[in-house]
Amino acid sequence: MKTRTFVTLAGVAAAAYGTRRALAMQLAMAEVAAELRSPVLPLTARPLSERSLWMGRLGMRRRTNPGAGVTMTERHVDGEPAVRVLVVTPTAENTRRPAVLHIHGGGMVVGSPQFEAFESGRLARELDAVIVSPDYRLAPENPFPAALDDCMTTLKWMRERADELGIDANRIAVAGSSAGGGLSAAVAQRCTDEGIGLRAQVLVYPMMDDRTALRDPGGRGKFMWTPASSRWAWTAYLGREPQESGTPEYAAPARRTDLSGLPPAWLGVGDLDILYDEVVAYAERLTAHGVPCELVTVPGMYHGADGIKPKVPAMRAFRQGMAEHLRTYL
Repeated sequence: MKTRTFVTLAGVAAAAYGTRRALAMQLAMAEVAAELRSPVLPLTARPLSERSLWMGRLGMRRRTNPGAGVTMTERHVDGEPAVRVLVVTPTAENTRRPAVLHIHGGGMVVGSPQFEAFESGRLARELDAVIVSPDYRLAPENPFPAALDDCMTTLKWMRERADELGIDANRIAVAGSSAGGGLSAAVAQRCTDEGIGLRAQVLVYPMMDDRTALRDPGGRGKFMWTPASSRWAWTAYLGREPQESGTPEYAAPARRTDLSGLPPAWLGVGDLDILYDEVVAYAERLTAHGVPCELVTVPGMYHGADGIKPKVPAMRAFRQGMAEHLRTYL
């Protein structure tokens, strides 16, 4: 009798939990712009963790199609260790193209350049540019500064092998989304400090400030990139829990105090994204320090919405804005 009662109570509790969760998802979905809603969104609310890491890596190692009009080759850049890179080049004859160091996303812990090959191909066609994407080392096995070092190694290789790659070494920009956006911001800062010229930086909902993981998200971050995922990923990347002080500026680029001299920037983020506040604050500080900066915020947009709903008008315009910024400065 006691066992039957326990099973019954457990079933009631599970049903109640399921009902509350379903209601919470319905309320969260109602905040999303109608054209950006998708049946897959509730599935993206599952937080990233050590237990689910293998699944995320497996899914984001597959190759997407870069599309017509480009060729994609794999190269290896000498270093400690060597860095595998994918180079996407328009097939039309041109020996001196601009180039973009395109850094993939994935919270510093998952992702690959081949998974974002479709985006590299799109940029190559739209900009008539060479797109180079590094397969940088991932945390937690390789915490900061491994990923940033690999990106810088790749950028310097692009400049050194400019003739071979058909690149104009004086027309290089950096771009990335999410973790790739944060790494792009760090690359731009290091280039400024090391006297390496960059034409532009594009930071798409960039992951730049570990302190965000310490603060109340204010209802943001219900889909794709949740507060729990953010805290776990920052812990993996830093090799310790996020904290208010003591984090190197290159690890969390939003911590940099002097932003003067950085290349012209484009930043984009949705108002439902957990990264919204840090992105807006960084854009405002760039402008205050005299850096040409365009900030695009999209109502009802969650983290990564342009990947889930790429064909809707708002997301087409969002991506077109970043391409126009690159075209202007390249």
